[in-house]
Amino acid sequence: MSDERTQRLPTLEKEPAPHTAREATAADLEQTTSAAGYGPADRPEQTGRTGRFWSVRRLPAGIVALLALAAAGLLLYDLVSVRAGNSAMAWRRTLADEMATTPVDDPKVLASACVVALLGVWLITLAVTPGRRGLLPMRETAGARAGLERTAAALVLRDRAMQVSGVQSVRVAVGRRKVRARARAGFRDLHDVRGDLDSTLGDGIRQLGLARQPGLSVHVERPKRR
Repeated sequence: MSDERTQRLPTLEKEPAPHTAREATAADLEQTTSAAGYGPADRPEQTGRTGRFWSVRRLPAGIVALLALAAAGLLLYDLVSVRAGNSAMAWRRTLADEMATTPVDDPKVLASACVVALLGVWLITLAVTPGRRGLLPMRETAGARAGLERTAAALVLRDRAMQVSGVQSVRVAVGRRKVRARARAGFRDLHDVRGDLDSTLGDGIRQLGLARQPGLSVHVERPKRR
C-alpha cells in the first residue's frame, strides 16, 4: 500500500446544532466497540508458491517401528522354537483357537477391526499431511528456504500495534490464512485507532516476508467501565 493511500484525507466537519450537541456527545461516550472484521483488498501479489515444511514424525514412526519389531521378534522366536522341537507358546495356541472358532460378526472381532482401521487411517493421515502448522514458510531468497514461528510473528506484530497512539492493550493471533488483532483503546476515536492499526499491522505483515500474505482482522473496543 502506497503512502498516498494511507494518508488521511481532509474532511469538512459541520458543527452540530445546539440542541443535538449534548446528545451526540453522550452517544460517543457510550460507544464501546468499533469494527468487526477487516480484509485488505489490495494485497501484494504472491512471488511464487512455497510449500509448507514437512514434519519428520519421529515419535509416531519410532513407536510403530518398535511395536512392529517386538511383534516380529516374538513371532520369529516362537517359530524357531517350534522348529527346534519345542511346543508353541500358549498365547499363539490360544490365538489360533480363537481365530478358528470365533465368528466374523462377533463384537470382539468388530471392535478389533475398528481399532486397526482407525490406526491405519491415522498413519495414512500422518504420511500424506505436512504437519508443522506452527511454522509459516517465508519467501525463498537465493534458493534458501526459511520459516517463521507463528508465536514469534504474533509477538512482532503485537509490539508494533502497541506503538499506535491510543492503544491500551492488544492481543494478536497469527494463523496460516488470517491475522486477528483485538485491541482496547484508552483514548482517541475508535475508528481512528482502528485505521492506524490497519496501516501499522498491514505494513508489519508485509515486512515479515511470508510466502503467503495472510488477511487481517482488527477489532477495537473501549475498556469496560468499573
